Amino acid sequence: MSHVEWKRIGAEGTIAEIVLNRPEARNAFNTEMAKQLLEVCKTVGNSDVRAVLLTSSNSKAFCSGADLKERNNMTETEWRDQHKLFEEMFYAIADMPQPVIAVVDGYALAGGFELVLNCDMIVAAKTATFGLPEVTRGIMPGGGGSRLLSKRIGVHRAKEWLCTGRFVSAEEADRAGLLNRLTDSENLKKEALDLAEMISRNAPLAVQACKEAIDKLFGMDDKEARVEEIVFYNRCVDTEDRLEGVRAFVEKRPPRFQGK
Repeated sequence: MSHVEWKRIGAEGTIAEIVLNRPEARNAFNTEMAKQLLEVCKTVGNSDVRAVLLTSSNSKAFCSGADLKERNNMTETEWRDQHKLFEEMFYAIADMPQPVIAVVDGYALAGGFELVLNCDMIVAAKTATFGLPEVTRGIMPGGGGSRLLSKRIGVHRAKEWLCTGRFVSAEEADRAGLLNRLTDSENLKKEALDLAEMISRNAPLAVQACKEAIDKLFGMDDKEARVEEIVFYNRCVDTEDRLEGVRAFVEKRPPRFQGK
């Protein structure tokens, strides 16, 4: 059975929707689901799509984290080996060249919240709930929670959320700066798709350069960052899309970017 599916959506088919589809387990990921998500991310990442939505087939749970029932009788070695697979899955999401938008309704907990944090942008319904409750199970986040959350909401809030393990409402998450968009459940998909469409209309190589540059330059010494930023800028200069962008402006028409 396929626990992860993907399809092209949007007016031009340039947006990929990756759907988490294990509703009987609130989309908790087991070994097989992690393998499937890893492979889908590789496939979509190597395609010509320009933006990606990561969604769920279950409005009550985006993803509730790792499947603890599968992990219950694992040896320490088996646990560590499985977590290496989970790490690859998280990194595959973060390392996709296209911007990835998490589309969240219901629970996004533990590793499910870390799936969200490894995305570039977050659009959530007001009924979404976030949390990293690992400390209540004798462990800590190991898929980006302690590393990525502080970049979005600040060190002081991240320490509170991780060290208490408490659940956080969508409204509080939005006030903390976690979200790009907060909307009603019935408008969630449209809001996310509108954002993806705005991205997909732009030059794909330039968009990918922006994503990579932000990730690489964040926290870097400013003098080093200045040099690296120009490397990314010059990468865009040497493209057909840059020439098309200028022509379209002069000719007063929409550009027709080809990703070349």
